[in-house]
Amino acid sequence: MSFGGIMHNRILLCTVLLLFGVPSLWAQFPFPRKVVDKIDAAAGKYKDLEISNEEEVKLGENISERIRQRFGVFQDPEIHRYVTMTGMVLARKSSRPSLTYQFIVLDTDGVNAFAAPGGFVHITKGALALMKNEADLAGVLGHELIHITERHAVRATQKNKALQMAAGQKSLAANPDLLRRVEDEMFKVVFAGFGRTDELESDDKGLALAAAAGYDAAGLRRFLEALEKRNSGSDSRQGLFASHPEMNERLQRIDASIQQANRKSGAMNQERLARYVKYQPVPLAGIAAVQDGASGLAEGSGGTDEKKKKESQEEPKKSRFSLSKLKDPLGGGTQKTQSAEVTASGGSRGVDREQTATGGPNPAAVIVRISEPDIQAFKKEGGLPD
Repeated sequence: MSFGGIMHNRILLCTVLLLFGVPSLWAQFPFPRKVVDKIDAAAGKYKDLEISNEEEVKLGENISERIRQRFGVFQDPEIHRYVTMTGMVLARKSSRPSLTYQFIVLDTDGVNAFAAPGGFVHITKGALALMKNEADLAGVLGHELIHITERHAVRATQKNKALQMAAGQKSLAANPDLLRRVEDEMFKVVFAGFGRTDELESDDKGLALAAAAGYDAAGLRRFLEALEKRNSGSDSRQGLFASHPEMNERLQRIDASIQQANRKSGAMNQERLARYVKYQPVPLAGIAAVQDGASGLAEGSGGTDEKKKKESQEEPKKSRFSLSKLKDPLGGGTQKTQSAEVTASGGSRGVDREQTATGGPNPAAVIVRISEPDIQAFKKEGGLPD
C-alpha cells in the first residue's frame, strides 16, 4: 500500500473515532442540526414526539370534530346527560380524574365506540341499543376511558418513525404542519382501532375501573357476547371486531380477571338504562351504509341530497370505497369529496358495515352541565358507593 493510501486510511480512522468513539468531542465539532438528525435517525436514536397535555386535548378536540362530522350527533340532551353521568362516575375513579371529559352519543345505528385523546369518548346510538343494563354501559365506557388515561393514541403516534424524523427536536406548537400530520395519524389510530396490547389492557383495566365505581364487572363481557351474536352471520369482522383481539381470547381474559378479583357483584341498574335508551338495535344486515367514498366520509354526513346529487354529476366515477385505500378515512382535508350512495348494507364481502354505517345530519355537540350534587344523587339512586 502506498504512503498516500496509508495516510488516507488513518484520516478515515481518526474521523470515525472522533464521531463515534469519543462522545465528548461532539460539543467541540458543532455539526449542523440536519446532519445530526440524519445520524441519529440512522442509529435509531430519535426520541418520542413530545406531546403536552394541552396539545393532547387540542388534538382530541379536532379528532372528535371529525368523528362528529362523519356520524352526526344524536340530538337528545337526556341520553347525553345519562351517558355523561355514568362516564363521570367512572372518570372520577380513573388515573386522570382532572381531565375535562366529554361523552358524545353518535347518531348512527352502527355499533361502535371511539376514544379520542384528551378526554373525548364517543359511543354510537347503535351500541347503546345493544346494551341490557347500566353495567354494560359502564363496561364499554370504562374500556374507552382506559384508552384515554393510558394515552394509547398518543403513544401509538409517538412510535411513528416518519413523524419522529419530521419532528427532530422541534415542538408541535412551533410547527403547524407537523401538528396537522400528527393529528391525521392519530385520527387513523382512533378510527381504525388500537393494537392488541392496548385493547387487552383496556379490557383488564376498564373492567377494574367499572368495578371500582360499584358496577357489576361482567358488563363488558355481556356486551361483547351480544356483539359476537350480532356478528355471527357476517362473512367478515365488523366494527369493534375489526381491530380488537380474537373474541375467545378476550372473554377468557375477562373471566380470569373477574374470578381473580371477585369483582362480579355490583350494580346493574337495568331499569335506569331502559328509562333513557328507548330504541331497539338494528340488525347488521339492515344497516344503511355509505359507499363509494362519499361526502359522509370526506366531509361529514351533513350535506343535502341536492348537494350530493350535484357532486355525483360533477365528479368522475372513482374506485369502490375502501377504508384501507383512504389516506384519511374521515376527512383530513386532502381528498376530494366523492358522491354518496346510501344502500342497505347486505352488501359486498369484506365491507365493515358498522364503520361504513350512515350517520345523522347534525354534528353539533350536545352541551351537558352537571354539578357535584348531580353526580352524588345519580350514584345514590343507582346504589353506587361514594
